[in-house]
Amino acid sequence: MNRNTSHHRRDFLHWGVSGLGATALVDLLQSDGRAMGHAPARVVIPRAKRAIQICLIGGLSHVDSFDYKPGLADRHGKSLGTTEAPDIFFGRVGLLRKNDWKFRQRGNSGLWASDMFPHISGLMDDLTVVRSMVTESANHTPALFFENSGFEFNGFPSLGSWLSFGLGSETENLPAYVVLPDGRGGPNGGASNWSNGFLPSQHQGVVFRSKYEAGADTQTHPVRDLFPARNTSAEAEQEIQRFLAEVHSQSRERGGGDPILEARMRSYSLAAKMQLSVPEVSDLSQEPQRMLDAYGLDRAETADCGSRCLLGRRLLERGVRFVQIYSGGPISGEPRLSWDAHEDVVKNHTNQATLIDQPVAALDQDLKQRGMLHDTLV
Repeated sequence: MNRNTSHHRRDFLHWGVSGLGATALVDLLQSDGRAMGHAPARVVIPRAKRAIQICLIGGLSHVDSFDYKPGLADRHGKSLGTTEAPDIFFGRVGLLRKNDWKFRQRGNSGLWASDMFPHISGLMDDLTVVRSMVTESANHTPALFFENSGFEFNGFPSLGSWLSFGLGSETENLPAYVVLPDGRGGPNGGASNWSNGFLPSQHQGVVFRSKYEAGADTQTHPVRDLFPARNTSAEAEQEIQRFLAEVHSQSRERGGGDPILEARMRSYSLAAKMQLSVPEVSDLSQEPQRMLDAYGLDRAETADCGSRCLLGRRLLERGVRFVQIYSGGPISGEPRLSWDAHEDVVKNHTNQATLIDQPVAALDQDLKQRGMLHDTLV
């Protein structure tokens, strides 16, 4: 596209990455040879079969972690020096800051990483660092929506929902998409972050409660409302299932099947299977002590994130397609709850990084040792 047209090449590419659906359309155009103006490119067969996403609530400082900008040292404390009015939260632009952690080139790749993450930085040869992703929102909740769905507004399917919809589940006993919130609380926007949007409801994320959540009984109730409020005998449960199957069969005979009822019946069937599978997969005591220690379950500061990273690996092993792990609770002005570090980046990020550094590094190593890292996107 030339610059005399109403849409520049950059605008078109931005549109292509603004939503997962738009990206799919661009891929279809490219495969048909129309978007590039020549024969379609060589087809790349995807290798990843599953994904686990670690989402830091409040926003990690990129210039203090994996985005080394040495020029900031000379401009520390100086004005940005631009007349452009950026979208900022407090109405004014602050002064430039140099990185607060020392950066080093790591491994054979030579990728830059700071000392903020001593464990993760030792695994840089396993990582790909993307420094080109941005969002136009300076507000936390729209930024979370954007990260999860590609849109700054709620109501659109999240990435996990798209993977569930497109790839399905490799297991009949667990949902395709599982969410593991921080024990300190859920993220801003709550369930809108793992919404199925306009996709069928079975593709919404299913929340597994953290054992460190206040008042949570995750040993017997790892998923809210999965089990009846009162005990039901096995015989009564079987009769209920038979009755529901009969009602379902009669509905099909009368009207050819209602899509909403079909989806509801599938969810009931999955819930029944989850009553057996969820307690088993959530029981981390089945893991050897050396594995619990590697994930940091022997230390109070790393036990919460460590338990969720270890549970994430167990879920992926059993066929779950997408696991989402949140680090940080809601943005509430309490700096200990999230990565929101307006007041003191060094104090906040030191505390938050300590909580996740060892567990996330252990997850990487564990997946690699089990031969899962080559087809798992982390």
